[in-house]
Amino acid sequence: MATGGDSAGGAQRPLLVLGKIAEILNAFTLRQPSMTLREIQQATGLPQSTVQRLVTNLVAHGFLDRAEDRFRLGVQMAYWGAAAGKDLDVLGVVNPVLKDLRDATGETACFFRVEGEHRVCVAVAETHHALRRAMSVGDIAPITVGSSGRVLLAWNPGLAERVLGAELPRLTESTVTDRDELHRLIRQTAAEGYAITVGERVDGASGLAAPVFDSAADLLGAVMVHGPTLRMPYEKCVEWVDVLVEHAERITRALGGRYPS
Repeated sequence: MATGGDSAGGAQRPLLVLGKIAEILNAFTLRQPSMTLREIQQATGLPQSTVQRLVTNLVAHGFLDRAEDRFRLGVQMAYWGAAAGKDLDVLGVVNPVLKDLRDATGETACFFRVEGEHRVCVAVAETHHALRRAMSVGDIAPITVGSSGRVLLAWNPGLAERVLGAELPRLTESTVTDRDELHRLIRQTAAEGYAITVGERVDGASGLAAPVFDSAADLLGAVMVHGPTLRMPYEKCVEWVDVLVEHAERITRALGGRYPS
């Protein structure tokens, strides 16, 4: 009996340690990619001695990298992430997150990618509201108009330079067609990590978008929530920024991606 108990305890101890390691690794986010030991302890709630011991071992095995008193996810993690994502179905990751985002906000959630000098919708989770702004897979729109377009330009300076050098289309009275102003808004999007637009593509429609990155820290696409401005005034969009960014970050992490340094 004693031997069996010891065996069971020995089987459980590594799993408990693994859970604590997962807590430490999950504490690192795109918003907080590096932390001190104290910050890791505060984020996980684990005892300080446990954090210090596990972090030391994680550094030794390449799970974490250390720079002075700060730690971040190690290069070895990116290597494994790239291998894991080699045959990963991107839309298989995106679609469930879009449904969660739709349920969290009640509005249509979409994923856009760059196609030439336009943006194309490649995934949608439609709102359950009867009053909606239609969006379908395959829909194409000018990349200079709307929140997702602004995100796609903010992390693609070469494309931004090209489209800003051409005539900017006007779709509504609120469409930004001044090159200097649009350039400022693109820089603001890159600095803040998201974009909000109201009535730029369609009168009476609002949108907010955030970026998704791949394992090379290259822009993969933009997650967007959009709907009638009646339900999504600017103030409501601001309230949803954290929810939006959290879901965009989920996709990035699931794909083994990382935020540009």
